[in-house]
Amino acid sequence: MKILVIGSGGREHALVWKIAQSKLVDKIFCAPGNGGISQQAECVDIKAEDIAGLLDFARKEKIDLTVVGPEVPLVGGIVDEFSNRKLKIFGPKKKGAQLEASKVFAKEFMAKYNIPTADFKIFDDPEQAKKYINKKGAPLVIKADGLAQGKGVIVARTVEQAIGAVEQIMQDKIFGSAGEKLVVEDCLEGQEASILILTDGQNVLPLASSQDHKRVFDNDLGPNTGGMGAYSPAPVVDNKLFEEINSSIIQPTISGLQNQSISFQGVLYAGVMITDKGPKVLEFNVRFGDPETQAILPRLNSDLVETMLATIEGKLEKIKLSWKNQACICVVCASGGYPDNYEKGKEIFGLEEAAKIKDCFVFHAGTLRRGSTSLTTSRSGQAKDKDKYITFGGRVIGVTGLGNTIRQAVDKTYQVVAKINFEGMHYRKDIAHRALN
Repeated sequence: MKILVIGSGGREHALVWKIAQSKLVDKIFCAPGNGGISQQAECVDIKAEDIAGLLDFARKEKIDLTVVGPEVPLVGGIVDEFSNRKLKIFGPKKKGAQLEASKVFAKEFMAKYNIPTADFKIFDDPEQAKKYINKKGAPLVIKADGLAQGKGVIVARTVEQAIGAVEQIMQDKIFGSAGEKLVVEDCLEGQEASILILTDGQNVLPLASSQDHKRVFDNDLGPNTGGMGAYSPAPVVDNKLFEEINSSIIQPTISGLQNQSISFQGVLYAGVMITDKGPKVLEFNVRFGDPETQAILPRLNSDLVETMLATIEGKLEKIKLSWKNQACICVVCASGGYPDNYEKGKEIFGLEEAAKIKDCFVFHAGTLRRGSTSLTTSRSGQAKDKDKYITFGGRVIGVTGLGNTIRQAVDKTYQVVAKINFEGMHYRKDIAHRALN
């Protein structure tokens, strides 16, 4: 099979890495890819949101399966376009992608189908939102309606912070048109967990549990990011709790989608807060998480391509997944200044040393690969150009390690992180701290 993976981040590198292990696969393309992905796939210079360009490429190259990594092309209707032309593609159609595309749609959907979530109000007028906040009091969570690269959620501990968030989103338009509407909701307390399941529209197949670390600094301080690290499994999600999440959240969501004649095939990702009143949905995503994917896929023994094909073909009930008993940790190394302004073009050192460590993987995100003027020696004894990698994004690489316990995985992963450096590199030093505690 020829596979096309769409996207350029750490999630896509992990997908390419896992897809390359499938016995079904002959060739992998990635559009647009990144420096690390170029080691295992042919990178194609087409942006993830260029649906027409991707469709044209898939038809010319006779791609057998397209795998969509990021949310933007899903929200743009790429699955509808490919499906209309009988091209196999993994991911939900545009209607289903509304669960992630619009916080307003998702909250109204949850209210309609009695899916537990925080109490909320929706506003399209900043003055009305401010009045409500003054009356309600803090803490509150302010969410831009549309897509904002994982940064459109502001936790406000004071009324002043909440009003400031409304002004930033609706008046200063820091997230552009994504902030034309917003959701003001109660602030839930507890532990978060990422629950990812595959569904063919009828059947549900859970992936291993994981926990993300959204805030940029240790101890969950600082602004939200796309994710600074993750670990799997999340000990907080035991079998009993998963059954509760499945019965109160996952199954009602699948039934609600069916009720609204929304065909949903792909990944459904529920970000869940485990409160003292039970699990409640923080948000829905409609694709693999980033960086959760980097912590989940190294634990998967099963063939991912077979599983994706069964999802598309409505045969998911035939698939049983096999998992390693090991734990897995991903630590994101980011550019200094992320998630705000940051510099690009910094050379990354230590990648060759890091690659020598068993059961550790370096998944590239914001990197470029360039031939260097320095030389290395090939096995034939001839000198050749040595590739070098430079930073090209906010989240640069995700260092991922397996261990028999979470403690072992943490220790091993941070040993590898210590081998890597680039100017301004920043990473959290407390990934998986809740599990260790």
